[in-house]
Amino acid sequence: MRKVRVDLGKNSYDIVIGYDIRQEIVDFVQGAGYSRQALLVTDTHVGPLYGGQVQALLAEAGLTATLVQIPAGESSKNLQVADAVFTRAIELGLDRKSPVFALGGGVVGDLAGFVAATYMRGVPFVQLPTSLLAQVDSSVGGKVAVNHALGKNLIGAFYQPQAVFMELNCMKSLPEREIYTGLGEIIKYGIIYDGDFFGFLEQNREQVLALEPEALVHMIARSCEIKAAVVSEDEREAGLRRILNFGHTIGHAIEKETGYVRYNHGEAVATGMLGAARISRQLGLIDSGTFDRVRQLIEAYNLPLQAGGVTVEAMYADIFHDKKTVGGKVNWVLMEGIGRVVCRNDVPEQAVKEAMAAIRA
Repeated sequence: MRKVRVDLGKNSYDIVIGYDIRQEIVDFVQGAGYSRQALLVTDTHVGPLYGGQVQALLAEAGLTATLVQIPAGESSKNLQVADAVFTRAIELGLDRKSPVFALGGGVVGDLAGFVAATYMRGVPFVQLPTSLLAQVDSSVGGKVAVNHALGKNLIGAFYQPQAVFMELNCMKSLPEREIYTGLGEIIKYGIIYDGDFFGFLEQNREQVLALEPEALVHMIARSCEIKAAVVSEDEREAGLRRILNFGHTIGHAIEKETGYVRYNHGEAVATGMLGAARISRQLGLIDSGTFDRVRQLIEAYNLPLQAGGVTVEAMYADIFHDKKTVGGKVNWVLMEGIGRVVCRNDVPEQAVKEAMAAIRA
């Protein structure tokens, strides 16, 4: 078992990573001072697998947790589904000390977190991420949101969980494609922050893809350590935290243009990272050898190098609806090397469109 501390003063919390961590969850809940009524939000994929087990675990800790299942998939991350969860919370009489638990992937975590942040102006929130992507990305850092028809994650808040528990036995039920999509975000951490970690991923491909416990715990914990270090310095994305968006500007455009169904988030981000690396090379920030290492690692982990179902003009229009665009200027995260990035808002239109054309299948 590994613990990673997210140091945010009074909003600090621990991420617990390991196998068979039931007792850690029970001990935490019993010491948290929650009201007895709780909400356990999950989806139609994860609920049948783990919903009953987690309800029983929370009952052991003294909570009566009502299970609320939302339809699996990105299309559930909207205000209409959130409203249905709010209605259930009100019907159950949840109060300001009633916790909301998110059991599932990133969609469940984002939606349940949004509900927790806004119900009665904020109730306790605990993340129980079951997908590799959620474990290394959305469950850490306190970004919660729902999507709008005009863009991803445009309606949301910064709202930290009180704890994150990652039960790695859940990996056994993940489809292969879900492992790959998590690896998209894991590769990102090596590119933006830690060249040695990038090297670990290059050198340990077989162990990583086999989900060998030592490799799995290390790559999840190291990803969480990097994200925790960045978030601890910049909780609300005023500066440093922007580097976590590497690959996301083009990635979000790919997701939007393909209706959030053709590509998983990590797949779109992987292709977006290759686009950002191309821009970096065009601007002379990295050399061809560095670009090739990025391309080869993305390909080695079975992630897409190109996206179908998109056009350059549509993607280019999309980036101006992105949260990272301020005053009509897109804030790009670009590479200066493996483990080093820089933020730029002066990237020429031609360079962007050329990179988009190159990653379009």
